Amino acid sequence: MTESIDCAVIGAGVIGLAVARELALRGREVIVIEADEAIGTGVSSRSSEVIHAGIYYDPGSLKARLCVEGRERLYDYCARHGIDHRRCGKLIVAAEETEIAALRVLFERARENGVGDLEWLDGPEARTLEPGLKAAAAFLSPSSGIFDTHAYMLALQGDAEAAGAAVAFRSPVRGGHVSAKHKVVEVGGAEPMELACRNLVNSAGLGAQGVAAVLEGLPKDSIPARRLAKGTYFTLSGPCPFSRLVYPVPEAAGDGIHLTMDLEGRARFGPNAEWIEEIDYDVDEGLAGVFYKAIRRYWPALEDGTLSPGYAGVRPKVQAPGEPRADFVIQGADAHGIDGLVNLYGIESPGLTASLAIAEYVADRL
Repeated sequence: MTESIDCAVIGAGVIGLAVARELALRGREVIVIEADEAIGTGVSSRSSEVIHAGIYYDPGSLKARLCVEGRERLYDYCARHGIDHRRCGKLIVAAEETEIAALRVLFERARENGVGDLEWLDGPEARTLEPGLKAAAAFLSPSSGIFDTHAYMLALQGDAEAAGAAVAFRSPVRGGHVSAKHKVVEVGGAEPMELACRNLVNSAGLGAQGVAAVLEGLPKDSIPARRLAKGTYFTLSGPCPFSRLVYPVPEAAGDGIHLTMDLEGRARFGPNAEWIEEIDYDVDEGLAGVFYKAIRRYWPALEDGTLSPGYAGVRPKVQAPGEPRADFVIQGADAHGIDGLVNLYGIESPGLTASLAIAEYVADRL
């Protein structure tokens, strides 16, 4: 059996739902195809739930542009939809004098990205804001925050469905063929079918490369290698020691083991960065020693026995270990030659923050 539709979106994570919503609000006929039985079961549900300001990314990159554009849209969306969120602010910290130069570079990069509300702090000023902090210098990002990502995804789904979109769960993509004129996706599940569509968006997250690989007609050399970086979180027993998020000077594979919190004020630390070959969400309790050492660089008062294993997530990266951080890869016809097809690869942080801006960018490309 073959069904036909205007737009098919593969993946019901936060990006797929945001894209479906944007397309449906533009009057397009949309179906979201999701292999799992619920929304947001992959990358979207295993983040730190931080709203990023746009600090870390190369000026001019999609990450920088879409994060800065998406941030205020996200705050506004949360406010209008009653989604719990808090603009708590973030301190990025040089724990040692030797890190101040790198912190200054990051500060200037953020300003170049259009993050205009940053405040540079010397060590005593930083400790005035957060007395338990060890800091040679820091800067404050007032527009960083936290939010309820699951409620956000439910709102996106609700908006999309209210505008006429549908979500098909337990519907894995098994194959298909694509060209400028025709796109057909073979959908598995309890009732296998073929879905013909004029426009196709591959936002399958960790599975994006796998989906692309089974689409006949798509040049295989347009598919970047999938690299996996696992990040583990530990939770803190007792009250949170800080009122703001606290981040160290970032490392090559990520933002370093930082302190964030949930909306109830419970503190968690992470993620670390571990390159892996297969998706694995197990939490290695043996990492606790690494976490204690990293955290005590900026919070020396952390007591033994107060960290407990939390959860783990896996980031879909497109750069190899040791390579510079890569940008989002959002491919349209200019990359693979097929009108009406957009593939999204490497949509890691700040994908949540940028999701509404990413959705508009994808819709415009269609």
